[in-house]
Amino acid sequence: MSSPRLPVAIALLGPTASGKTDLAMQLAQRFSVEIISVDSAQVYRHMDVGTSKPDPWMRACVPHHLIDILDPAESYSAGRFCSDTRTLMNAISQRGRIPLLAGGTMLYFNALRNGLNDLPSANEEIRHRIDERALAAGWPALHSDLAKVDPQAAARINPNDAQRIQRALEVFELTGSALSSHLTHSRRRVQSHYFIGLALMPMDRKRLHERLARRFDAMLAQGLVEELAELRQRFTLDETLNAMRCVGYRQAWEYLEGRISPQELREKGIAATRQLAKRQMTWLRAMSEVTLFDPFDALLAANAIEHIEVSLR
Repeated sequence: MSSPRLPVAIALLGPTASGKTDLAMQLAQRFSVEIISVDSAQVYRHMDVGTSKPDPWMRACVPHHLIDILDPAESYSAGRFCSDTRTLMNAISQRGRIPLLAGGTMLYFNALRNGLNDLPSANEEIRHRIDERALAAGWPALHSDLAKVDPQAAARINPNDAQRIQRALEVFELTGSALSSHLTHSRRRVQSHYFIGLALMPMDRKRLHERLARRFDAMLAQGLVEELAELRQRFTLDETLNAMRCVGYRQAWEYLEGRISPQELREKGIAATRQLAKRQMTWLRAMSEVTLFDPFDALLAANAIEHIEVSLR
C-alpha cells in the first residue's frame, strides 16, 4: 500500500445496472464495511422505484449512508456530498470499519478525489430564464448556443442533457467565462484516506443494453409513473428540479403532462438510460485510480475480493 498511514476506503463505481449493489453486499460479507451511496438520485426520499435503492433487507444487514436524506423538492450538490462523505468516512474509520463508496455519480466521486472548482452558486433568476428559453426552443437549441461560447463543454454534454446545459450557460452568464476554463482550476485537497478503486466496466455492450431495457421495463411495471404522480400531489415540484431531472422521472413527467405516449415513455426512458451509462463509462475510462472489472464475469466477486485483499497487504 502506497500510503499505509492513511485509513483505507474502497470505491466501487460503475454505470447504471452494472451490479454495483450486489457486489457491494458481497464485499460486505468479506470486509467490515459501511456503505456510502455515491448516487445523486438515491438521496431523495419517496423516490424508490426509479432509483434502484438497496432494499430494506440490505440496509438492515449493512449500514448505508446518504440514502433518503432529502425530500424531492430539495437540492443536493457535489459540494455537500464531499462535506457529508468526508465526515462519514472519518466516523466509519474511527469505528474500525472501512468506508465503501458505491455508486455511479462520477461527478461526486471526482469532486471528492480531485477537489471542487471555484464555481459560482446557483442563481435562480438566471436558471428560470434559461428554462424559459428551453421551453420555447428546446434544449438542443440551447446546446447550440453553448457550443458558441464554450465548445469544450458542449462537446462533453449531450444535446438533451438539460441539467448540464443549464449549468454551463449559467456559469457563463454569471462569470463571463466558459465552464471548461473553470474546471481546469480545481482546489486539490489533502486526502484523508487511501482509496482502493474498483470500477465495473461491461465488456459486452449489447448485454448491458439488454439489462438496461429490462430494468426500465421493471420500473414501469413496479409503478414509476404512479410514484411520480403521488410525489406531484405531495410536494410542490416542477420539472426543473434536480430530482425531477433524474432518468426515468424526467420521461415520466413528460408522460403525465401528455407530451408523450406510453410507447414513447418506454423508448425515451431506455434511450436516456443508455446515454447515462455511456457518460458514466466515459468518466470511468478517464480515471487512472480505478481497476476495471467486467460485471458479467462469473468470477467477479472473487476477483474483486482478491484485489482488495492484495491492496490491503
